[in-house]
Amino acid sequence: MVSCRSEDCHGRSFILIICMSMGSFNKQGCHKDCIIMSENPLPGMHIVPATASDYKGLMSISKGIYRGVDPLPFKYREWLADPQRKMFVAKAEGKVVGFSLFVLIDGGTTAVFDCLRIAPGMRGHGIARELQQYCLDYGWSKHLEVKTILFMEESETAKRVLTQYQQVHSKAIISVLIPHDQMEEKIKLLEHRLESLGGRRPVVVALSPSEVLHLFDNPNTTEELLPKGLLIQSWIPYSTCRSNLELLLRRGVVWFYSQPSSISPRSNEICIGTPISKFSTRDSCNTHQEPSASNPVPLPHSSSQPSPLPCTSSHFLSLGCSPFPVPLGNGTYCFEIDLFGTDPTSAQTHVLHQLIEMQRVLPSGATVVCYLFAEKSLRDELTQFCQGLEPFNEVTEQHVLETKDCTIIPKCCL
Repeated sequence: MVSCRSEDCHGRSFILIICMSMGSFNKQGCHKDCIIMSENPLPGMHIVPATASDYKGLMSISKGIYRGVDPLPFKYREWLADPQRKMFVAKAEGKVVGFSLFVLIDGGTTAVFDCLRIAPGMRGHGIARELQQYCLDYGWSKHLEVKTILFMEESETAKRVLTQYQQVHSKAIISVLIPHDQMEEKIKLLEHRLESLGGRRPVVVALSPSEVLHLFDNPNTTEELLPKGLLIQSWIPYSTCRSNLELLLRRGVVWFYSQPSSISPRSNEICIGTPISKFSTRDSCNTHQEPSASNPVPLPHSSSQPSPLPCTSSHFLSLGCSPFPVPLGNGTYCFEIDLFGTDPTSAQTHVLHQLIEMQRVLPSGATVVCYLFAEKSLRDELTQFCQGLEPFNEVTEQHVLETKDCTIIPKCCL
């Protein structure tokens, strides 16, 4: 039986991460209420490491997940080759009936469980429990350095369940659909909306790998950007240790940053990057940017440069994933923007720049479902900023929860 205690005899800690949606059903079609885990595992079931030959069977149990915005069909083979990811399938009578994986982060000391899914008609047979237990046993026996287990899921969870956990952090999610034939129009709408704000706008820069590492050398900047110490990117909660940053830099993440001051920095302030927007001008303290596939080519400046504008008073960081195709159809791609900071104008500026960079690399004719992950205090401003774009509204909140004891498991974990 899966244990979700805060610690076991080996001193390993457990954190449950649940992502909340407004609907009554989670991605596996389970009702939002909680149940006690089944003690009736499916007879003849066995669990093995996933292989390339399991792809079709896995896709057969994954139809409709995330409303068609499922990363697994596109990323499955990439994840198989990733030494940080360990993937497993449950099989009965030769057919795939369940799937789960965990990701090793924090230099191998943390394992993040993700992507748990059970075949329709097979739920309630204890498959989820057996999968999680197998993964836990595998992780502990094969990776003795693992001390922390994180569970990653999304669903609506009843408020009474949340009282069983200590909330570590919570972020808002705004999602929009941008059809390919409206891409130019919608990005121009956001450009005009941002221009109409007037006032203070940040100078946004694209960070090179060395600049990313340098950014997090400053504990004051890190504390302002990440008050909870979590760099959550593509649903995985990373600490800012060097091994995690290097891992993200290898995955094609686009890093944009804006800093508090447009004047000469104090000795303990960071001055990095090259402005990438028509709202900014070149700063005399720019450093050389290393070429890297994980960073965007600076966007071209407009022919008529505006006068320099004073920057926002807050640090702000955004991470943009590489757009990837999803099963929704009609050439649809998913694009995720993770926002770190609390300044509304900075958030809107970063969203615009990330969308412009996304458009630069997006295949011609692609429609996009875009997810914005931001501090909850920014929800109203970002929602208003995105007015005129079609809401997708699958998931609205992301909660990071820690549990001291867990004998009743939310169905999102089954």
